[in-house]
Amino acid sequence: MKAYLKGALAVLACTTGIAAHAQKNYPRQEPMTPGMSEYWTPQPAVVAPGDSRTNGAPSDAVVLFDGSDLSAWTSAGGGPAEWPVHDGVFTVDKSKGDILTKRSFENFQLHLEWCVPEGISGESQSRGNSGVFLQDKYEIQILDGYRNETYVNGQVGSVYKQTPPLVNAMRRPGEWNVFDIIYSAPVFKEDGSYRIPPHVTVILNGVVLQNNTTILGTTEYVGFPRVVKHGAGPLRLQSHGDPSEPISFRNIWIREL
Repeated sequence: MKAYLKGALAVLACTTGIAAHAQKNYPRQEPMTPGMSEYWTPQPAVVAPGDSRTNGAPSDAVVLFDGSDLSAWTSAGGGPAEWPVHDGVFTVDKSKGDILTKRSFENFQLHLEWCVPEGISGESQSRGNSGVFLQDKYEIQILDGYRNETYVNGQVGSVYKQTPPLVNAMRRPGEWNVFDIIYSAPVFKEDGSYRIPPHVTVILNGVVLQNNTTILGTTEYVGFPRVVKHGAGPLRLQSHGDPSEPISFRNIWIREL
């Protein structure tokens, strides 16, 4: 009985303490104002957008081709890029092999314009085939997709042999197509596996084809993607061996993110 009374008295004392605590007159919380959720620094850098009338590059872009020469590029063998430059564009020379940027990149926004020649011949993958390799590892397919069916993960705008495009937004041969590509480079663990895999958003002619798509690994023509640890890498433009007439490029620039 004594133990019971002791416990009851302890509970009563605790309850009384809580009640007394609740009755204290604490100050009311200050009312929220708009300024409490605003901050002013650091201000973002000012970037002048390119002139839409001339397809100019933004002020912070690295210009990779401005219509004059291929000085920003090299051949796959390390010598000068030898694809012909004419009339403000350059055209693939299939006898000279791929070309790569001299500079290497990690995360970026890439703008690239390309044109399949009017009167292009061939079908499926043998029709205006090329590609842009991100960090020299991951290919975004370039191909004449206008009224030209092929396997879906090899269509224009696909992450080649991995992820098909959401739609086909290809213009007819003889008209210029515009790629805008936003790429996030992978982050690797010490063992060489992905901590964060690469991701890519691809917009063709203003239409989203890849929406923050996860890239599974390297582009392989035979077999499946592999995870290969790497650092910054160049862009590669492919000189594909298909027999169709070569495509042309113009107005290429990149913004490092």
